[in-house]
Amino acid sequence: MRLSYSSLDTYQSCPLKYKFREIDRLSEPKSKEAVFGTLIHAVMKYIHTPSLLPPSLEQALDYFAKGWNSEVYKDEMEERAAFSQGVSIIQQYYAKNRINEYTIVDLESRFSIEIGTTPSETHTISGIIDRIDKTKDGYEIIDYKTTRKMPSQDKVDNDLQLSVYLTAFLSRYPKEADRLETITVSLYYLKHGVKLSSTRTKEQLADVEKTFFDTIHAITEKKFDPLLSPLCDWCGYQKICPLWKHKFVQDHTVETQEAKQAIDDYIILKAKIGEEKIRLGALQTLILQYMEQEKIDRVFSDQGIIGKTLRKTYAYDEEKLQKILEPLDKWEDVLKVDGIALRNILAALPSATRKEVEATKTINKESTSLSVKRNKIEVNDDLTM
Repeated sequence: MRLSYSSLDTYQSCPLKYKFREIDRLSEPKSKEAVFGTLIHAVMKYIHTPSLLPPSLEQALDYFAKGWNSEVYKDEMEERAAFSQGVSIIQQYYAKNRINEYTIVDLESRFSIEIGTTPSETHTISGIIDRIDKTKDGYEIIDYKTTRKMPSQDKVDNDLQLSVYLTAFLSRYPKEADRLETITVSLYYLKHGVKLSSTRTKEQLADVEKTFFDTIHAITEKKFDPLLSPLCDWCGYQKICPLWKHKFVQDHTVETQEAKQAIDDYIILKAKIGEEKIRLGALQTLILQYMEQEKIDRVFSDQGIIGKTLRKTYAYDEEKLQKILEPLDKWEDVLKVDGIALRNILAALPSATRKEVEATKTINKESTSLSVKRNKIEVNDDLTM
């Protein structure tokens, strides 16, 4: 199988979208975000294409303006904001980077590498690396991002895309595998004007094959369930996705109109219940603080009585418990170490053994219960402490 990093990323974000795009070959209109990102990438390539004199800021802005596509924007104000943001990105990039000081090895470098050790398990990974620089000590692999959200450094340190790109780079320059510490991998977040960099270990690179194999096996097993996520807002397949089918229903019968009202009412009611739960939690906290202050377990009012009880759940040290119960042939009876399984056998154990078992348990969680008595109706609310 031939799998690009882009298609791997698509499968991981939504297996059904992968099926629509890569298997069914259903066309998907490009979003305005994708069109914007493609143009910014083209500008970056234009800026760094080796020449006697690199493009000036004015030339880069002119290139951006000539490549602008206004057709993807339905709202004029939105288009103006996007265009201004593109200008700002380019201006900021020139302000933070000395264009003529970089030694460019390659731009939009296409790669195709094989993974697997047997003919039946040999697959091809392909993709495009935005930029490769020669640095003073080694190399830097750079991928541009035009997303609004910038990840944490920890995510960059474990970013699969950068690991794939480094693996592809090493297939081109195998001798550099012994100098991984001199190779930097970076994600440049252009909207923020921030470049987040990292390095990789041999162990991290070894995980690349496993991730691709896991995905390939899932694809061959035809696992294409839709996955709901914030990315759905930008998906071009919403109209044929089962998770969004109802949104695009055109013909409403009397029954569906009634159902629509029920849906609206349910959402409103759930929101109100959520607000009431927040208020209830605040009241519980105030009442518990008052009980603690007055050192009392029950409070009274004209509306009724509120009582406090402390509940405890326990966890058992599995290793210690096994040493106690195994010699008595009771360990197999406790298929899962929990209070219910243990209570079923504790009564049959000798008194000394029961004490040993009790000594292995520790408090796992404590919760305070407020019992409300009003008009002969009792309601229990648990508040975890």
